[in-house]
Amino acid sequence: MSSILISAVDIGTTKVCAVIAEVHEDPYLRSELKIIGVGQARNTGMREVVTHIEKTTDSVKAALEEAEIMAGVSVDRVYVGISGGHIKATTYPGVVAVAEDEISRFDLQRVHEVAQAVAHPPDRELLHAIPQDYIVDHQPGIKDPISMVGTRLETEVYLVTCSASASENIRKSVQRAGYRVQELVLEPLAAARAALTEDEKEVGVALVDMGACTTDLAAYYDGEIRHIAVIPVGGITVTNDLVKGLSIPFAEAKKTKEHFGVAFAQMVDPQETVELPGPSPGQKQHVARELIAHIVEQRLDEIFGLVQSELEKQGLLNKLGAGIVLTGGASSLYGTVELARQVFAVPVRAGVSSEGIGGLADSVGRPKFATATGLVLYGYDRFEQTGEGASTITSGILSKVGSWLKEFF
Repeated sequence: MSSILISAVDIGTTKVCAVIAEVHEDPYLRSELKIIGVGQARNTGMREVVTHIEKTTDSVKAALEEAEIMAGVSVDRVYVGISGGHIKATTYPGVVAVAEDEISRFDLQRVHEVAQAVAHPPDRELLHAIPQDYIVDHQPGIKDPISMVGTRLETEVYLVTCSASASENIRKSVQRAGYRVQELVLEPLAAARAALTEDEKEVGVALVDMGACTTDLAAYYDGEIRHIAVIPVGGITVTNDLVKGLSIPFAEAKKTKEHFGVAFAQMVDPQETVELPGPSPGQKQHVARELIAHIVEQRLDEIFGLVQSELEKQGLLNKLGAGIVLTGGASSLYGTVELARQVFAVPVRAGVSSEGIGGLADSVGRPKFATATGLVLYGYDRFEQTGEGASTITSGILSKVGSWLKEFF
């Protein structure tokens, strides 16, 4: 039997996550997406951009091969996430005269093209053009103008661009691993696709995707994306603070954060201590766990403060009826949700991928997998709309041949 496969890879600063999903087509029901393979690999070739192509290539290859082995298939193309301080997003208007008595898809296409007709510098690449509200004959707030009567159609399109060299180096790393980049997708948009509901987007919600080097923000209101920002502080900063505050090596600080770190110091017993390596080789020291929590809390409080300032600057903080949703590996520390509730004074929850997927959904049901799962869901949406963007495997033999050809070339 033939299988339609959609695969994605999230290339992070410390790890690469790969997800493979199968589209199960039912002639009587809507197609269903099933997670069939998940892979992870450590990455040391990435910061906000690719810093070492060979290391990034090896990590992408390792993560995807692990996912392929779990799924028992091979894929040839992947959706890939991109983020970093080089991301820029701006809203541009477009206006056209309606060609006939009613607004058609042709009119919609024309007004989008007008809004996108912006001269980008040669070092910038357009990632997304997201239509927002429409205006028909000066009447705002129109969601779908198709078939409406009018003579003038206006819109605003949210254009997201990235550094052309940053995107090209990501493509090169994936291609050298033996895969085709089907599309680059902004990571906070992908995470939002996995972790947010349509109801939350309607009443107002902000997704805060906490990575190792950056914290990405995607704010929605009235069902549309309203603001995207990349804050250049992430989980590695917390680890560096522990290195300085506890006088321990970076690797030990990372372990300390993962095993003993708490984001909200009030949740720690003041009498509890943990044993850590001392400043000199062979030495040990007993450290109050409350001290570790205070160090972690101070940095996360600063990160949340920067997010809050960004939302206030855009006039969005008082529009978040559904509050804040946290995703990303750095949001997994115990007490992070509680700290965020105190800082933002709005509802806060951890964002996990559960709706719209089946199969091994529990394997990706954690905040750190939100982006990778969102990339697969994004690809699924594309497949539903266009019938393109998927790998098709017809047998185990062909799967092995495809894998051999990738290795050979």
